[in-house]
Amino acid sequence: MRVALAQINTTVGDVWGNVEKMTGALERAVDAGADLVAFPELTVTGYPPEDLLMRPSFIQENLEGLAEFARAVPEGIVCAAGFVDLNGDLFNSCAVVSGGEVLHKYHKRYLPNYGVFDENRYFREGSGAPMLQTDGSLVGISVCEDIWYPGGPAREQALAGASVLLNISASPYHRQKGAFRERMLGVRASDYGCYVVFCNLVGGQDELVFDGHSVVFDPEGRLVARAKQFEEDLLVVDLHPSESLIQRLHDPRPRKENPERKPEIVPIPDGRPAATKSASRPRVEQYPSEEGEVLEALVLGLRDYFRKNGFSRAVLGLSGGIDSSLAAAVAVKALGPENVTGVLMPSRYTSDLSNTDAVALAKNFGMDTQTVPIGPAFDAYREMLRDAFKGLPEDVTEENLQSRIRGNILMALSNKFGWIVLSTGNKSEMSVGYSTLYGDSAGGFAVIKDVPKNLVYRVSHEVNRVEGREMIPASVLDKEPSAELRDDQRDTDSLPPYEVLDPILEAYIEEDKGVAEIVASGFDEDDVRRIVGLVDRAEYKRRQAPTGIKVTGRAFGRDRRMPITNRFSERQT
Repeated sequence: MRVALAQINTTVGDVWGNVEKMTGALERAVDAGADLVAFPELTVTGYPPEDLLMRPSFIQENLEGLAEFARAVPEGIVCAAGFVDLNGDLFNSCAVVSGGEVLHKYHKRYLPNYGVFDENRYFREGSGAPMLQTDGSLVGISVCEDIWYPGGPAREQALAGASVLLNISASPYHRQKGAFRERMLGVRASDYGCYVVFCNLVGGQDELVFDGHSVVFDPEGRLVARAKQFEEDLLVVDLHPSESLIQRLHDPRPRKENPERKPEIVPIPDGRPAATKSASRPRVEQYPSEEGEVLEALVLGLRDYFRKNGFSRAVLGLSGGIDSSLAAAVAVKALGPENVTGVLMPSRYTSDLSNTDAVALAKNFGMDTQTVPIGPAFDAYREMLRDAFKGLPEDVTEENLQSRIRGNILMALSNKFGWIVLSTGNKSEMSVGYSTLYGDSAGGFAVIKDVPKNLVYRVSHEVNRVEGREMIPASVLDKEPSAELRDDQRDTDSLPPYEVLDPILEAYIEEDKGVAEIVASGFDEDDVRRIVGLVDRAEYKRRQAPTGIKVTGRAFGRDRRMPITNRFSERQT
């Protein structure tokens, strides 16, 4: 049995564009001699369609799109493709298509409603565990979350004799998710003595990135094939269902269990004579480093946000610091240097080294730059506020004025030329509110908003390694972080060193540990209480931040949802 995994990049709401991509991938799969072609979850609608699912016209167009695709599927070819079914209610579904007809509609049973998922808001849970009978083999089908549960439909299908378990998915990326997912799928394959075939979505959708990384595991749980990560791909693999039988003859464990229900068998009519095929050599794409995959995720997320929303050019402030340097590097890789403008906005506090580093970075990446000094505007603001601030010393207010002036300049360029402003704050700063509302936090897209500061440095080193030369200057990588909003300012004036800050933030934000637990792991109690307090107080700021790319296990926004009005405080426990 030759299987083709069509790992394509769909766009939410672009039903006919998605169907066109499906048809193109189908043609390539047929040319490659595939018997079974798999597409990702909700291929027709794109994932996640969210409240578009409240519109009957959208549901109808999705059904028409599926029917259009079905007409393109020839006899003898079986396709499994995701769509939204309407049968008294909505179901997240997998259509089994062959010979121009939809032969079966499987309804997803396990609907995720945690993290970034809201499927219970839209869909009803399905039932059953259908198996396709094709060429004497049984192929169990399921959708995404269904295979994450040991007792799900895959178990029922395996106990009923399936030799192949096919799962179509839209599994979003966060760092090291792919390795974790592979471990789970390998366990399912070895436990059930079946091939596990996993076809995943690829592409960016708002803050989510889908990494592709489709895989096939053999009945012993060994990786057979792996598709590219962060790219569209067609992975063609030859399966030998008899190996599943051999595995079961040597593994008595399934004999101790009985399926709770008998899976429905969907016969697939023969439609074309068997053809002699040369063997297809399994392809296992290399798995990148953590820093490498984060960089690729950022590039794909930014590129697709611009491409899918019809944007073309980006503008960002270049300070000569590490954050704006990485944001610029990602923007150039995603959009091309001709579509990125860096703006230098020096003040009396900007060091000569920062200006030199910003210019060097722009030259290395071939970016266009503009320089707009903020000194005159800063002087004007202070004069305007002189009477209101009479008798009061200068403090963070004047620091934030500078940041807001810079935000105004970037937004003015955006309005005049139609460029999208990229904000450059990282997750560490966003966590503790170390940013200025309507200043450095302003923008249309936040490139590195979910990248902790220490990871920013590691990914920046990865940029230079990939390029084979010092694109981000060594002085940027080595200098002590500073907002440069007053004389001799350092980030450590306001925050613990990032080597201390980031692990505490990870424990509190991503792992939901309390003060006592974090202190027990070896951190200073005063540091922990202060950081937790900063995180809690900054919730209102984060709600006003632009969307950005999720790369950690728990990102701000749809992933971590905390009330702004909230009397509970870890600092008091």
